Amino acid sequence: MNAKAVGLRAIGIDKSFGAFRALKAVSLDVAPGEFLTLLGPSGSGKTTFLMIMAGFEAPTGGKLLSEGIDITTRSAEARAFGMVFQGYALFPHKTVEQNIAFPLQVRKVPREEIATRVARIVARVGLAGHEKKLPAKLSGGQQQRVALARALVFEPSVLLLDEPFSALDKHLRGRMQDEVRRLHQEFGTTFVFVTHDQSEALSLSSRIAIFNHGELLQVATPQAIYERPSNRFVAEFLGEINLLPVEGVGHCSIGTSGSFEGRNLKVPRQDHVGRSGTLAIRPEHMSVACGPAPDRNGVPALVKATTYLGSATRLGLSTASGTALTVTLPTDVAASALTNGPDLWVTWPADKGFLLPEESHA
Repeated sequence: MNAKAVGLRAIGIDKSFGAFRALKAVSLDVAPGEFLTLLGPSGSGKTTFLMIMAGFEAPTGGKLLSEGIDITTRSAEARAFGMVFQGYALFPHKTVEQNIAFPLQVRKVPREEIATRVARIVARVGLAGHEKKLPAKLSGGQQQRVALARALVFEPSVLLLDEPFSALDKHLRGRMQDEVRRLHQEFGTTFVFVTHDQSEALSLSSRIAIFNHGELLQVATPQAIYERPSNRFVAEFLGEINLLPVEGVGHCSIGTSGSFEGRNLKVPRQDHVGRSGTLAIRPEHMSVACGPAPDRNGVPALVKATTYLGSATRLGLSTASGTALTVTLPTDVAASALTNGPDLWVTWPADKGFLLPEESHA
């Protein structure tokens, strides 16, 4: 990332709790106005990293820069970043407008300006008519909106969000995702968002940073990180994927190829691969047929299980060596494919697969 395009820069951030090393030399640039999501399983270090960015935790090592200025030892209050906590952290004895006004009061903004700014943001987050209510009288989604409004009302340069939708049901979670996306576009504020929900990260982010065991494994756009993960952990964590171990990897006339169960399988040309590796294909790029197709990769497989999902059916298959594959098809297509029995060929276009190195973080 161009140095002029960096709003926040983490350089070699380390964090230890006693003998436990929660973060391992994490370096990451955040561009002004982007929506960066920190994604990983529980205990991966993503929330610890967010707390260090917020100023609620001090790093054991490394530096954090904002607009090129070292803020590593600056207090959370002095950083003036907005923060939305997992549990909302609303004042139960204050009304909606009093909760939202609080950051402005702390900053000694004139009373008339506070009233104007609170009224403006109440309308923007859809809370008009609820100004005098206490948090206990609000729904979960409305409480979430209050937390967002309170964090945005003083116009911070950065808004940090720590799994803000974890307490919401699926339907409300989807609505709040749309709301956060709209607010990000409307305000132009830098959002740094923590979640363990892969679909949430893919739908909201301009970039995703994948954490595991305190390490930052990959940072890329949602499309790049989904379609070309850098290692096996990222590939498996970010959605369903089929993995085939291949040997004899080398370059061929149309790209790179490797052998699986005696069959030559091709991918677009990839450099920096070893003699063995793992060929990865997303299930949505696979289909089934009665036999091999000359212009596609393919392997014979036996259907072991079918799962009806309504408009789609998931097929669980096994190859001759016992490698498991999953293919999800429209229900009518799956039914037609199974007409002649469970022996099928799983096929896919060569340009939809990619090779992962043999080494993994899994």
